[in-house]
Amino acid sequence: MIEEQLKPMDRNDQSPTRQIAESALAAAASHNPGNWISHSRYAAQACENIARACQDLDPEKAYVFGLLHDIGRQVGIVKEQHQIEGYHYCMQKGWGAVAKICLTHSHPLKDVSKKRGEGDLSPANYAFIKQFIENVDYDDYDRLVQLCDCLSLPTGFCIVEKRFGDVGIRYGVHEHTVEQWTRVLEIKAYFETHAGGSIYRLLPGLCENMIH
Repeated sequence: MIEEQLKPMDRNDQSPTRQIAESALAAAASHNPGNWISHSRYAAQACENIARACQDLDPEKAYVFGLLHDIGRQVGIVKEQHQIEGYHYCMQKGWGAVAKICLTHSHPLKDVSKKRGEGDLSPANYAFIKQFIENVDYDDYDRLVQLCDCLSLPTGFCIVEKRFGDVGIRYGVHEHTVEQWTRVLEIKAYFETHAGGSIYRLLPGLCENMIH
């Protein structure tokens, strides 16, 4: 189960400012334009809005984490490989906390074997991600990005079930899919407890996007 109390992140973290993160995403878009750019922007806005409604979370850092969670996609058309590409890019920049998000956002379950790979990770990269996820402690920023990844389509905000269906149609489902979805719903309930109500009220335009 998820811990009962929100935890502030390490205040010594060296994360990019919003302006630097925006510049990084713009440069990434020039290398590999696509729907992932607008998805990242909506995820960032969702992270910021939810963080603002929760005590002890920094909305600016939450925005940066959401904005850069998929930055590894700048290398081209990749699937699971985007995790490791983002990790190495951010580590080279000295953005350790963002590098962590690049790996953790894909794994709400702390068991990489329960997320079906898409065939583009080398054995070495798979082993690295597996070891990292098994040994790292998730904080509320990791969980927030995991949630907001499921609230954001390229066209706007959505309910998590809509995102589940979108991903399921594109990539298929497997024996652990329901367990993964259940974890995301637990994370949603966790943040709603701390935000004082439904997170959907914090996502402008959600209803309008859902009817298209």
